[in-house]
Amino acid sequence: MLKEFKAFIMRGNVVDLAVGVIIGAAFKTVVDSLVANVFTPLIGLVGGTDFKSLSITLKHATKTKDAVSLTYGAFITDVISFVLIAAAVFFFVVKPLNVLAERRKRGLEEEPPELTKEEVLLTEIRDLLRAQQAS
Repeated sequence: MLKEFKAFIMRGNVVDLAVGVIIGAAFKTVVDSLVANVFTPLIGLVGGTDFKSLSITLKHATKTKDAVSLTYGAFITDVISFVLIAAAVFFFVVKPLNVLAERRKRGLEEEPPELTKEEVLLTEIRDLLRAQQAS
């Protein structure tokens, strides 16, 4: 069982997945910073408010319970972050890999090898035999 686990771990797919998760986490940090520090203030400038602070109080705080708030501004920020991450992954990872795969596919299509004299003669004989059988 240990050998099977080692073989599983050492497969290229698992290593690629691990690298992808680590790079994705680092990339998420960059995009979160871009959304929080660039896009949110710009949208807030146009809308006159900061998105993160947008909320609706559903129930006010009492002496024994905290307030219940619906912070939809944070949700809007997260949606913007998701869209930016998805766009970046598509344009910088998926699209280039698709183009590369298409180029490889075009390059793999080989022309059939040229027939030798013997193969040409055998093909002619085969065709003549088929013609005789058909008549």
